[in-house]
Amino acid sequence: MDPDSATKGAGNTAAAANTSGNSLGALASPPMERNNSQSSSASTHKPSHVAAHRQSFVENQRHPPPSPRNHRHPSLTQQALLELMNHPPSNRLPNPRYAGRDWRDIAVGELTVSEDVRWADVDLSVQDATMLLLKHNPTNVVLIRETPTSKTAVSTFDYSDLNAYLLVVVGLAKPEEEQVDLYADISRKAQSQEHISLKEIQSLSRKEELVTFPAEATLDGAMEAFSSGIHRILVTNHAGEVVGVLTQLHLVEFFWHEAAHFPVIERLYGCLLRDLQIGSHQIIAINLDRPLTDALLLMHNEGLTSVAVVDQGLNVVGNISTADVKHLTNATSLPLLKNSCMNFISVILSERGMEHGRDSFPVFHVNPYSTLGHTVGKLVATRSHRMWVVESASPSPSAPATPPLQPSFPAGPGPAPTHSGSGGVGSPPPSSTVIIPLPANASAPQSPLPNQSFSTTVIPTGLPGAILSGRLTGVVSMTDILNLFAKSSGLRPSDPSEQRARRRRSSSCSVRPSLDSARASVDFNARR
Repeated sequence: MDPDSATKGAGNTAAAANTSGNSLGALASPPMERNNSQSSSASTHKPSHVAAHRQSFVENQRHPPPSPRNHRHPSLTQQALLELMNHPPSNRLPNPRYAGRDWRDIAVGELTVSEDVRWADVDLSVQDATMLLLKHNPTNVVLIRETPTSKTAVSTFDYSDLNAYLLVVVGLAKPEEEQVDLYADISRKAQSQEHISLKEIQSLSRKEELVTFPAEATLDGAMEAFSSGIHRILVTNHAGEVVGVLTQLHLVEFFWHEAAHFPVIERLYGCLLRDLQIGSHQIIAINLDRPLTDALLLMHNEGLTSVAVVDQGLNVVGNISTADVKHLTNATSLPLLKNSCMNFISVILSERGMEHGRDSFPVFHVNPYSTLGHTVGKLVATRSHRMWVVESASPSPSAPATPPLQPSFPAGPGPAPTHSGSGGVGSPPPSSTVIIPLPANASAPQSPLPNQSFSTTVIPTGLPGAILSGRLTGVVSMTDILNLFAKSSGLRPSDPSEQRARRRRSSSCSVRPSLDSARASVDFNARR
């Protein structure tokens, strides 16, 4: 390098170091030179800085500093935020394979995956079958077969069966006269940790009939089955072998993610639950201070997969489902059975938080001013089968508050609340009944009746349920939503209330099914 050039470059750098601290030379100068320069600059400008403070207030306001609001990103308007809440976006883009197609012509085999099928032999132990059920199982069911090589299902094992088995093991289930010996034998084997096969427990709970569809059958037939109250169908190949399981949740998820391809379904998502008038206003709930065993027995006796947990004002504070029985599958968790339902909910939330690494508080309620899209989005997010409808204020100040559907009734002695209102679209439901059965040790019928009294509840102040939710007034299930989709698309499904009543009658029926009767399945395709 030329010495003159090097000398000139050094001179330029030194000169740049003496300029203002905002110049490129100051950023490139050594730290010591930069600090000295800044100190000199600060001492030089100190008098002018003080002089600026001596100016009058009016003088200072002639050139006010720019507002920081001018540099903020524009925020969502209240209307846009409300729109986002009522129409939450799907987590994935629509699948182009369904573009331009009528959903009624889509084959059921397109929505199922053979890898999702879980098999168990009839001689497999209940403990091993439970492990299959608890592992990654998107269908929440294990199919039972007679031989290890068979692909034909003779029965099923799900969380309702696990709940029934648990109630027998701990001695809480009430057997029929002809089942006393069976219950005692299962309880004895469980106490001594002997092998208990799936075949032995088939008669502990009433099972939903097995419904089969060929893989090439179209989705309109499956929709009629689901919207009539069937929870799952088995998809078979030409040889009659099960190659997939399609559930109500799978179908609701399908319509949620692919709604852009089906305008008839998509238009329904913007409607309010109040205007659609779907769901039921006859609800069975349980007080939060009742033992967990009462909730498990209630679901078993009534053929329910979940039950709302309410406080003395009928505010929804949580949800307990048969799937939550997975938290009771080890001996250390059995003391939870004697604790309250609220305690069990707190345990579920704690374990879910540890599993996901953060606090988790799933919301299982909506209000009459929630849109169908908001409701379906919650069902898909929580993977729940129903949403409790609560009476709460409208989320928008411009919209009127939810009209009172029923006055508050404390959970003290007295009749269950039943209230009437005017009918018609956009008006409160004609009646709304919340049934809370008496404690298990009280003399009461097995199935709760509307004139049963409430148990006394003492609620600690500050419970989040009354703030986060509202008073229980109804329930919307996946069956109700799929029934609406079917009717809106020109199908004629049967009334889902008939299937509910049939399931509850069979739950308390003295005639229990055997494995042979469970083998009989229903082929909906043959009925059409």
